Amino acid sequence: MPLRDHFRSPVDDLHSWDELHGGWPMMIVRRLNEVLPEPYFAAPGVHLGTLYEVDVRTYQDQPDGSRRVDEGNGGVAVVAYAPPKPTLTLEPKLPSQDVYEVRIYDRRRNRRLLAAIELVSPSNKDRPETRSTFIAKAAALLKHDVCVAIVDVVTTKRFNLYAELMRFLESADPALGNNPSPIYASSLRMRYADGRRVMDTWYYPLAIGQPLPPLPIWLKETLAISLDLESAYEDTCRTLRIR
Repeated sequence: MPLRDHFRSPVDDLHSWDELHGGWPMMIVRRLNEVLPEPYFAAPGVHLGTLYEVDVRTYQDQPDGSRRVDEGNGGVAVVAYAPPKPTLTLEPKLPSQDVYEVRIYDRRRNRRLLAAIELVSPSNKDRPETRSTFIAKAAALLKHDVCVAIVDVVTTKRFNLYAELMRFLESADPALGNNPSPIYASSLRMRYADGRRVMDTWYYPLAIGQPLPPLPIWLKETLAISLDLESAYEDTCRTLRIR
């Protein structure tokens, strides 16, 4: 079935784009969990207005900043730390944007993150600072050997975040050409070759009225699965009655 334009008439006369973005991650999760071998699993993540989610478990074993003193009778007294006054207090303007994503984890390794599938929203593309934040997040994931897939069907913003990521990484993809498509699907992963860290990319321009391509999602350097974007997309449209 063809890709619809969810940001223009006639589709957006009846259905807001965020209906698709809200439902698509769960359909991707369902498709992935049908093919992911143990001990891997996929989970959706939708965060409105913020890009990062703090994992509380990361901080459970960190010291609380107080100093402990032995009382001598077997007890331990806590001496509270009184920090100095801040040298500056202000109200920063932090980029606010919506996140629609799917993440794949390894349950054997304390839920280690292996891959992230990012569904681009308009707020990821509408300003230089939000585009920079999105690119920085993708680059940080790649640096930690997390496979990153970017799926962008936002037709109303001309920016191509994959192209901007390539420039950020001081790289280039000839497939982008001189006028990159604003809608596309891509997958990127890091690996070692001849003692060097190299990056593999798969980039597919999209077009309204054409099917979506499958994307390779890497769980480790020698193991990948195929993400059936088209089936997950059609499942979402069918469930939401988007024609």
